[in-house]
Amino acid sequence: MAIRLFGRDFEPSELRRLVGTEAQLAGIRLVELTDGRARGVRAAEVYTGSGFRFLVLIDRGLDVGAAEDRGRPLAWVHPALGSPALHERSGIGWLRTFGGGLVTTCGFTHYGQPDDEGPEGFGLHGRASHLPAENLSIRQEWREDEYVLEIEGETWQGRLFGENLRLHRRISTRLGAHSLLIEDRVVNEGFRPTPLAVLYHCNLGFPVVSADSELLVSDRDVRPRDEEARAGMGAHRRFEAPRDGYAEQVFFHDPRPDASGLAAAAVVNRPLELGAFARWRAAELPVLAHWKMMGPGEYVCGLEPSTHVMAPTRRELREQGLPRELPTGASVDLRLEIGSLPDAKAIAEFERSLP
Repeated sequence: MAIRLFGRDFEPSELRRLVGTEAQLAGIRLVELTDGRARGVRAAEVYTGSGFRFLVLIDRGLDVGAAEDRGRPLAWVHPALGSPALHERSGIGWLRTFGGGLVTTCGFTHYGQPDDEGPEGFGLHGRASHLPAENLSIRQEWREDEYVLEIEGETWQGRLFGENLRLHRRISTRLGAHSLLIEDRVVNEGFRPTPLAVLYHCNLGFPVVSADSELLVSDRDVRPRDEEARAGMGAHRRFEAPRDGYAEQVFFHDPRPDASGLAAAAVVNRPLELGAFARWRAAELPVLAHWKMMGPGEYVCGLEPSTHVMAPTRRELREQGLPRELPTGASVDLRLEIGSLPDAKAIAEFERSLP
């Protein structure tokens, strides 16, 4: 199978003759952030040779931080990114260390607004993104005609007399790719059923997000979170220039899956011929939360596939039979592909793929 690089196709055997090592083209570099709030955070720089590059934050839940394609940023990033030791768990303290990035995982027993239910309460968006990874494994190897890049690891969320959940995550991409695949398995290793809540907070920023950009998604239904979002329903698929005093808007989409069960959404900037997309299995992640924030410096669109709709309180969720419970010993598999649409052809192909 030919590999597309630098505007032409190469056979794997040809590429091997042209380089001293595959790391000349694509690879994974383990690094450690050494300054400021993020000092000591282990990370992995991944580059695919196509111009697609991203940073995996090993000590921040194996989430994906800054990302770019051919030097053009895809993700919105914020200077709040910090070590998990700085996590302020209660209330909205999560925002003190939320650095944006391409994928921030929310959960695993709660996401959404803070709630004071129970002896601990529930902080904004849960603990998942502040859990350091262990049992780390890095693979860079040819598999038949593909040069594969993989990072695997585990995180654990639990306490005595509480939940006991383990996440196994594999992040993979390949030489020449413009996207990455996250494959997650969440296992209840405890001896009591545990609520399961997972939301993938995919944060897209300028220049993907601009006044020229639009949201592409095939919906069966969409509804606003509140009155602020209701006022913006007519323009929820469009964006605007940063505006002082902008109040965030959130919309809940019921995306239409394709014949293989995959749902997808993208934000595209047609004049720039650039976009970013997410694709996931709708059976496990039936709701797409769409966060639209057009404030100066807080100029971001979040595409957030999730296990259930957000509600103002845990009590209201329970009245809807949510979140689902994961029985003891049971597991759930989740899958998210995210990446760039680097040119007009890729944007057109994505549009044609929508059901």
